[in-house]
Amino acid sequence: MKILEVLRQNLGKEAVLEGWVHGIRGNNHLKFLQLRVQGHILQIVLEKEKLGEDLFSLWKGLPQETSVRLRGEILPNEKAPFGLEMHFQNGEVLGISKDFPITPKEHGPDFLHNHRHLWLRSKRQLAIMRIRSELSFAIRLFLRELGYVLVDTPILTGSVGESAGTLFETEYFDLGKAYLAQTGQLYLETAIFAHEKVYCFGPTFRAEKSKTKRHLTEFWMLEVETAFFSQEKNQDLQEHMLKRLIQHILEFCYLDLAILDRDIKALEKLVSKEIPRVLYKEALDILQSAGENIHWGEDINAEREDVLTAHFGGAIFLCQFPKEIKAFYMKENPMDSKTVLSADLILPDSGGEVIGGSEREEDLSLLEEKISREGLPKGNYDWYLDLRKYGSVPHSGFGLGLERLVSWISGVGHVRECIPYPRMIYRITP
Repeated sequence: MKILEVLRQNLGKEAVLEGWVHGIRGNNHLKFLQLRVQGHILQIVLEKEKLGEDLFSLWKGLPQETSVRLRGEILPNEKAPFGLEMHFQNGEVLGISKDFPITPKEHGPDFLHNHRHLWLRSKRQLAIMRIRSELSFAIRLFLRELGYVLVDTPILTGSVGESAGTLFETEYFDLGKAYLAQTGQLYLETAIFAHEKVYCFGPTFRAEKSKTKRHLTEFWMLEVETAFFSQEKNQDLQEHMLKRLIQHILEFCYLDLAILDRDIKALEKLVSKEIPRVLYKEALDILQSAGENIHWGEDINAEREDVLTAHFGGAIFLCQFPKEIKAFYMKENPMDSKTVLSADLILPDSGGEVIGGSEREEDLSLLEEKISREGLPKGNYDWYLDLRKYGSVPHSGFGLGLERLVSWISGVGHVRECIPYPRMIYRITP
């Protein structure tokens, strides 16, 4: 059971707690030891009058991050974290800590990332990782309820899913070059012909030399693929899922959001409001009216996304991009051959694109033409083209970047804090 549930069931009783000294405050007669147990900071009360001078002096001077086993009585206290505290009786030191480098003072980001293996113990990082963990669980729960099957796609692949210029490559025995997967989508598409509703959820890699607060070279992505599914239904699913995920975090991580000082009004607003669907060409008109020098065929950068979400007062779907700036597998818009049936879900307040999706091209000849136009080696896609030979069906899918969603929900300014060990163009340690 979770430690907080155990303690609440044992109010008024003696208990044993094992954890790490997070900090100590108080005066010469009463000390409050902060004990980190299962990622939560609990309050331990040390009273000099009850313990005596020697025992009180020993425990009040324990260094930060010393590991201990404590015995005491669990009592209610509305002012204490979680409404309870332990009144210390006795205990033992398990492992002493000396000169722990991350102290309560301010540290720069480089210093903290160099000590990421220790920084994960801090109160803020504990909250972010709990939100990440809860989101991962909620994603799987949501898709399971809808009958989606988890399909684990390969990390090593010979096929390009996105831009060939952002691949990490390696020699694969005597078979030539292999690449770290940019996406599991192409393999996931094969599985819809078996299960109709499938998803994968795991690490993906982009050798993109980007230093923005939204980019990592290794990140986790949820990808969902559905047979007999239009792009319109695809967007309905994305909106429904996003709202459910945020509701889940509001319910189960409200204490973590408070630790992070996250203003939850933006989260509640997204849940309560329908997300408008804005055509790319409409977005251009809005941006040009706002003084932006942007023309057809240009991608919409982060600053311009902020202009659009501010214009609409919240999250938006940005739909039907020009086909020349989107991936080969996206279906051409039958109502406008210059565009594809695609959409990016853009979050407000610099949250940026968190979901990208499209209807997939199911016509074999058109898909072959697109692969040729992109200059991709057709032989590497024979297996993918087979899907269009043996019972091709309309289908759609999307990908969600976990770290971007964690960042926005948490109110954290950079995705590098939203994964345990960030990989960026200038960092591969620890």
